[in-house]
This record gives sequence, C-alpha cells and structure tokens, in this order.
Amino acid sequence: MATRQLQTPIAARWGSRWRRLGDALEERLEVERERIALWLPVMLGAGIALWLAMPTTMHWIGALLALSAGALAGLLIGWQRRFGRSVVIGCGVVAAGMLLIWGRALWVAAPVLAQPVTTSLSAEVERVDARPARGQIRLIIRPHARADLPPRLRVTASEDQAAGVLPGERIGLRARLMPPPTASLPGGYDFAQRAWFDRLGAVGTVIGDISRAPGAGQGEPPLRARLTRHIHGQIDGSAGGVAAALVTGDRGAISEADDEAMRRSGLAHLLSISGLHVTAVVGFTMLIAMRLLALSRRLALRGWVLPLAAAAAALVGGGYTLLAGAEVPTLRSFIASLLVMIAFLLGREALTLRLVAAGALLVMLWRPEALAGPSFQLSFTAVTAIVALHESRWMKNFVARREEPWAFRLGRGIGGLILTGLAVEAALMPIALFHFHKAGLYGALANVIAIPLTTFIVMPAEALALLFDSAGLGAPFWWVAEQALRLLIALAHAVSNAPGAVATLPVFPPWAFAISVAGGLWILLWQTRWRRVGVVPLLAGMAVLIVQPRPDLLVTGDGKHIAAALPDGSYALLRDRAGDYVRDTLSEASGVDTPLAALTELEHVECNRDFCRWSQGEGAARRIILASRGRDRIDGADMAAACGAADVVISDRWLPRECVGRWMTIDRDSLAETGGLALYLGERPEAVATLRAGDAHPWRQPQELSGNDEAVPTGAPAQ
Repeated sequence: MATRQLQTPIAARWGSRWRRLGDALEERLEVERERIALWLPVMLGAGIALWLAMPTTMHWIGALLALSAGALAGLLIGWQRRFGRSVVIGCGVVAAGMLLIWGRALWVAAPVLAQPVTTSLSAEVERVDARPARGQIRLIIRPHARADLPPRLRVTASEDQAAGVLPGERIGLRARLMPPPTASLPGGYDFAQRAWFDRLGAVGTVIGDISRAPGAGQGEPPLRARLTRHIHGQIDGSAGGVAAALVTGDRGAISEADDEAMRRSGLAHLLSISGLHVTAVVGFTMLIAMRLLALSRRLALRGWVLPLAAAAAALVGGGYTLLAGAEVPTLRSFIASLLVMIAFLLGREALTLRLVAAGALLVMLWRPEALAGPSFQLSFTAVTAIVALHESRWMKNFVARREEPWAFRLGRGIGGLILTGLAVEAALMPIALFHFHKAGLYGALANVIAIPLTTFIVMPAEALALLFDSAGLGAPFWWVAEQALRLLIALAHAVSNAPGAVATLPVFPPWAFAISVAGGLWILLWQTRWRRVGVVPLLAGMAVLIVQPRPDLLVTGDGKHIAAALPDGSYALLRDRAGDYVRDTLSEASGVDTPLAALTELEHVECNRDFCRWSQGEGAARRIILASRGRDRIDGADMAAACGAADVVISDRWLPRECVGRWMTIDRDSLAETGGLALYLGERPEAVATLRAGDAHPWRQPQELSGNDEAVPTGAPAQ
C-alpha cells in the first residue's frame, strides 16, 4: 500500500512534466506555423537519404515499420494537436521518400555488364559529347542485336576516331567495355549509382577506327552542337570553352588547369547552367519584353504587359533549358523561375523559402536520385541561405534604401554582396567537404567580382553577339565577351593560387555530415529563437570532421594503388605511374593538396621486383607493411616468413594460404567484399571499408550480362 502511495505522486509529477513539455512544443509550433510546411521537402529528402544509406532490404522494411509506429504515436498524441499532426505527417512523408526512391530504382532497372570484355559491335548513336580540351568524344550508344550487352553504353573515343559522328547514326566499332565502376575509396564518387539511374550498363574505350554506314555524316549536327562549334570559332581556348558553357552547357573545351582553378576559387558554379544563368536569361527577356510591350497603349491599359512578358520569358527560358541539354540543375532552375513568375502574376512576394521548398519538392518527386548529388545540395542550400539571410530583420535594415550619398549606397551594396557571399560559403562548406574533401576559402570575395562580371557583361555580350552574327556584325560583342572571360579565368587562377585558398580535410563521416545538415536546416528554416538550438548539431558535426584523423594507408578497390602517410603529413604512392584520376582520388580521400611522392624512392622503403616493405607509424603504433607490386607467381612457402613478419599484407592478386599477416591480410578476395579501404594504424588499429558486404541496392547486385563468343574477356588476346 505504501509503495502504491509513493508511485502515484511520482507518476503524477512525470505526467505533469510531459504535459508541460507538450504544451511548450504546441505553443512553439503555433508561433512557427507558417514555417512548418518548409519541412515537407526536408522530410521527403530524409526518406530518400535513409534508403540510400541503409544497406539491405531488411533495414528498409524495418525503417518503414518504425515510421509507421511513429505515425501511430502521433495519432495517440492527438490529430487535433499541432505536434501530433506534425509527427504523423512527418513520418508519412519520410516513408513516402523511401518508397519513392525505392520504386524509382526498380523502375529504371537495366542489365549491367558482368565483367570487362573486349568486343566488336554495331550500334546506334544516341548522344555525342565533344571534349576538345582532352581530345576526346564521348558517345552514348545502343547496341544492335546483342543480347549479351546492356541496351545502353557509354564509350570514349579520340577526336580522330569519332570525327563527324552524329546522333542517330549507325556505326560499327570495337571497344573495351567494363561495368560502371563503384567508389574505389571510402567517401569516393560512386559512378555505379549514377550509371544505374542513367541506365548505363557499361562504360569503355573505342579501339581502332569507327566504321560508318554509307552516306553517314551528311546530316546536320544538333542545334546545340552547331552553336557550340560557332562559339568556339569566335573565341579560342578555355575562354571559348567558358563562353560555350554559359550558352549551351558544353564544358568540353575548358582546359584541365583552368577547370581546376575555377573549382579551387569557388567559381565552378558559373560553368554549370543553373540558377544564375537561367535567372539572367529569363530576367533580361522579361525586362526587354515589358519595355517593348509597354509601347502599345492598348496592352498597357488592359494590364496585359506583365502576363505577356512573363509568357515570353517562360518560352525563352524553356528554349534555353532545352538548348543547354535539359540537365537536372538547368531544369531545376527553370522550374524555380516559373514559380517566381507565377508569384509575380499573383501579386505575391516572389523570393521566399516557400518557393525554394516547392522547387525542391518538385525536383525530388521528378528525380529523387538527384538528392544524392552535390549539384542539388549545393544549389538549394545556397538559395536557402540567401533567402533566409535577406529575410532576417537586421539584413533588411542593412540593405534597405535610404537617403544617403551615392558612395555610401554603393558601399552598402558591396557590403551586402560580401555578407551574402560569406553566408553562402559557410552554408556550402560542409557539403563541399563531404563530396570533394576540399572547400575554397576565398570564394565569397571572388564571386563579388565574378557574378556581376558574368551577369552584366559576359552573358549580355554573348547574347548580342549571337543576335548580330545573323547580320555579320557580332565581332565587337565577341571581343568584349572574350576580354571579360579572360579576366574571369585570370581571377580564378589568382584566387586559387593565393596562400590558404583551399581547405582540405579527410573523409567526412556520413553520420556527422547528416547531423551538420540537420543543424544547418534547423537554423535556416525556423524563425524564432529556438533556431539557435541548431548550432549544437552543426558544430558537433563539424567538430567530428576537424578531429577526424587522416588515414595511415589508403588501398583502392582493385588493390593496385596504395597511398601511405608520411611523417610530414604528405602521402606517397606505391605505383608512381598511376594516372591523374587515381592521384586525384587518393589526394581527396587523404585530405592533402600536395603532389603524391613515390613510395619506392623513400629511404625507409625496401623494394624488390615483387614486393615493397616499410614501417608505418612510430612507437606503439608502429606497423610493418608488406605490399605486392609484381605479377609473377610466388610459392606460398617462399612468402610465409615475409608475411608472418608483417602486420599488414596487401596484394591485388590472390595470396596463398601460407601468407597471413599478423593483423590483416588484404587480397583480391577480401577487396571484392569490402571495396577500397582506409586503414588507421593506432595502438588498436581499425579499418574502414568503402562497401559493406550484403549491400542490397540494385546497382550493387544488378541483373548481369556475360559475354558470348563474340566477346573476349579483357586481358585475353583479341583476334
């Protein structure tokens, strides 16, 4: 009886506390009721991200059941209460996001090549992408009457091999094909996932000449290709490549050095047709159309000027989107522009977070896989940061018009641009570090010059040049555009070469990135003081990145390339003949911005024709590494002693049973299960694998195709 008398007051106190907490949440949500709808695309995106992050079908089903339980809990709280209603809708939208991306992955399913092959085939050309800066042409082709090959392939040819090839042609070729590659290192780019949603079953390289049907090449190239070629004919080099990128989205003529400088300086967004470009085209079209239509007194008096100008801008913007290839960033920006014009016509405020949320929701419903790409994350985060900043009271007061000298007004405008740039850079830094392991530190200052230069000089000059070229009078405008573009490229090099221009860090753990994003969204989307709570997860996630150790060893998924950390913080590569792609991948994963040294040339490394042996770390963390680099077969008895004396043995081939390292033995079999590895060799060493065993995503376990008699496995002599 006494126990029951004690429990009753305790239960009453806890019940009272829960009621007060519920009332406080209800009151807070009532104050923020206008902002609750902004979380719908966030919840949908959370469901998509959850499905991509969880490895197996059982995990997905378990998550859906947990979300169902959460929705039931919300119903128990009460549908009439805003908090309970938010829980039910939130759980439902997250579940919808998981089902959406799951269904999309099954809908686009297509066969994938099982193993590398070399084969001859005839195919129809679907798309041609020229890359003159690299001397290459990429072809998207559909093989004809080859059930042993995927229905859609991407092959790369030299300019001489594929000169004059047009979409729609029937061609014959011999190619070395391979399955779309997965990420070779932890945190690396997973092309297999993108290829799955693009329905690409294999990638490869053309061998020898491409044969073409009689009379092929007589047709006209697509408008986009003709326009790109025309621009390259007016402006040479990378400046012409940037000019073409601004009009048609074709970046193939930009040199690697200039492309890298644009990325390091934070100006790479100018090369991808997205919000800035579409907004400029739509805005200028609408402005000119309004001025011309206003000349008609009848249209002006009847109020038709604005609707007709908006319609003209929508048509021009749609044509520009199609001309640029209708890629996801361009379509996303065009949708946002349409929403802005609709808001104008309805007399509503155009640039609001509701507009941004609506655009994000439409894109995810249309292409849910776009959420995983950096383009979607960077663009929507940047726009959200800009709108949230300019909705704040102190920023409105700072940029508000007032009676003051023109110099003060100009300074205030420049100050507003700098503050906006800094806010955008701060918002984008976690995303850049997660995807690229590097982030430009001076991008805000560079964009203060680059964005006005591109928007008000380069793009209008190009538009006028293309317009006057019909009469042969475009040369002066091309000259203006060329000088401005060379200034833009020089600015990119100056910023990228400045001391400390780029921050590089190792792999950003996905869970830490997730809580950073959640904290940032909490700060941006809410309006009252409880938005400050988001600072805690944001700083916690960034703190994880800052204290994240650099890996001692990096091993690519094929086992051929190994990067070892050196005492001075740099890295050395086992096979110094590795290509630029491998070097860039290893540099990004290690979080360094310096060239990789040659491991075989270091004093503490002992090498013969077949193996290299060295010590890694110091003191109690010192480990002996044995890595193979030869191709000759060695008997297990001859290797047993050397393997037993090493803590870690790494090989890109199968090792005999006698070869066992003291801590870890890595060979072709183990790498097939784990993928690339990042090894941390402390007193209690651990390894982090790129791929998890049993991953059930369809691009990990696709419907495979094997070669027939016409296909020769790569490595075998081709007849």
